Amino acid sequence: MLNRIITIANQKGGVGKTTTAINLATALAAIGENVLVIDLDPQGNASTGLGIERKERRLSSYDLLTNSATLEEIVVPTAVPNLSIVPSTMDLLGVEMEISSASDRVLRVKKALQTDAARRYSYVLIDCPPSLNLLTINAMVAAHSILVPLQCEFFALEGLSQLLETVGQVRQTLNPALDIQGIVLTMYDARNNLAQQVVADVREHLGDKVYTTLIPRNVRVSEAPSYGKPAIIYDLKCAGSQAYLQLASEVIQRERRRRAA
Repeated sequence: MLNRIITIANQKGGVGKTTTAINLATALAAIGENVLVIDLDPQGNASTGLGIERKERRLSSYDLLTNSATLEEIVVPTAVPNLSIVPSTMDLLGVEMEISSASDRVLRVKKALQTDAARRYSYVLIDCPPSLNLLTINAMVAAHSILVPLQCEFFALEGLSQLLETVGQVRQTLNPALDIQGIVLTMYDARNNLAQQVVADVREHLGDKVYTTLIPRNVRVSEAPSYGKPAIIYDLKCAGSQAYLQLASEVIQRERRRRAA
């Protein structure tokens, strides 16, 4: 199977990165794609949001990065059909120090995804920590493209320029094929003039790289992780869930156009 590896990254916290990862993954799985989420954030919010209890995380992305276990051994099925996860644990906090002297330290995730076990999945989504550290670089080196969640707030573009600079450096040195999959605008409040201005500015600067779908601020989306469920399963009809379904449709349309080009 020809899979597509998408890294979901933004060094700024609280922009809806993990929410985007788990709901986009769920939406893709719901339409029949076989999806794997790799949780590379030591906080493990993607794992919690997909209902994987901490006591169930016998092996994790830490074991993947330290070569202590294979991808096949680590993957855990979720309650969502067609959706599996490589969960995260707090052990990841020390992994940078452990592998920093290894010559292949930025290639660990890439190597794990060049296996038959990884090729079973049509989409692999990697959820990154809110920083540009070795974990995020591993995710960028492994990926075909990067999806950037961007909060509709005043300093949104400022943080984005630093991220795009890092993407450019990774492309030059480690992964020439790395592409920007798209920018998804999150936490949008239509009643807020500033949010509307941010949307206009981002679209002006980045054009068709910005998805048409706007992810609204939504209480039901915020509640869902505490129940260990993606918003799409917790409340399919809420505005946030419907937006993530639209986003999944846009992602697939972009993939089809890319493959046809």
